[in-house]
Amino acid sequence: MLRAFAPGQTTVTISGEDFHINGKPTYEGRMWKGHRIEGLLMNARMVQGTFDDLNPDTVGMWAYPDTGKWDAERNVNEFIAAMPEWRTHGMLSFTLNLQGGSPQGYSNKQPWHNSAFESDGSLRPEFMARTERILHKSDELGMVVILGYYYFGQDERLKDEEAVKRGVDLATQWVLAKGFHNVLIEVNNECNVAKYDHAILKADRIHELIDRVKSHTKDGRRLLVGTSYGGGTVPKANVVRVSDFLLMHGNGVKEPERIAEMVRKARKVEGWRPMPILFNEDDHFEFDQPMNNFTAAVSEHASWGFFDFRFKGEESKLNEGYQSVPVNWGISSERKKGFFNLMKEMTGAK
Repeated sequence: MLRAFAPGQTTVTISGEDFHINGKPTYEGRMWKGHRIEGLLMNARMVQGTFDDLNPDTVGMWAYPDTGKWDAERNVNEFIAAMPEWRTHGMLSFTLNLQGGSPQGYSNKQPWHNSAFESDGSLRPEFMARTERILHKSDELGMVVILGYYYFGQDERLKDEEAVKRGVDLATQWVLAKGFHNVLIEVNNECNVAKYDHAILKADRIHELIDRVKSHTKDGRRLLVGTSYGGGTVPKANVVRVSDFLLMHGNGVKEPERIAEMVRKARKVEGWRPMPILFNEDDHFEFDQPMNNFTAAVSEHASWGFFDFRFKGEESKLNEGYQSVPVNWGISSERKKGFFNLMKEMTGAK
């Protein structure tokens, strides 16, 4: 059941390179080890919050050990139940995606069918109902959702480019019509990955869809929007020119200094003007070390996002990972605790 309150009590805006929530900078006044935390948006990749598998041949892969079956409603219920604990550790944002992400963390082939879009770009009601429940809880908690539309493991579920455009239109109109003010749009995950089937979702043309999102308004308001690139890639000029914020990924970046360098380089791309920079996916940890990818991003006033999945040999350890399905959405492993504890220290969360 949805809460009775109306959405719109949490509003995200941008001022220069900082995020504001309800008119005030995030983590207002907070400094950590000489670095300004104010204005950042600490986040994690939680893209499986609305996960389901419509392929009867693969849905059994995600069965809960205690019941022997997959249950999308259980998944979203447990996701929502975990959110307050994330918030008390200083996490103000997370990434959700209408086509999820690999439920194995990384996959060569993705035969499962996890998509909120029908083949013609229309929205599946059951997926959007789960999305709405998560957005409502985020709104209640004062959190911001980075809502992705497309993922390269599932974009082939849409039949053609017109369907992709229609999906962008309908999803954007849906967020606006529901009255959520706490949503940032990530048009697609890692636009430069070669696996995308549709040309308009690839790096050379993705700016067209960013502009398409910006073209939709309701009561004079539009959604803030950008897109992300694969690990280690600095956004290109066509995306920088039209984005409201820049998304980067730290996958494959083993040296923290490279994270800092990526931020500096992004600020020199043609079309740059002051805007927030966020890492919303990075599978490097070492949170007990004085320099890691998280601290490196913060040193350049860039937000950072935790990406965790079950490693090889952890397949049966359900406490591990936030992307491997089924998910334990709690702070249930040492890696998770490392991230949340460092974030709590940085942000001064109480």
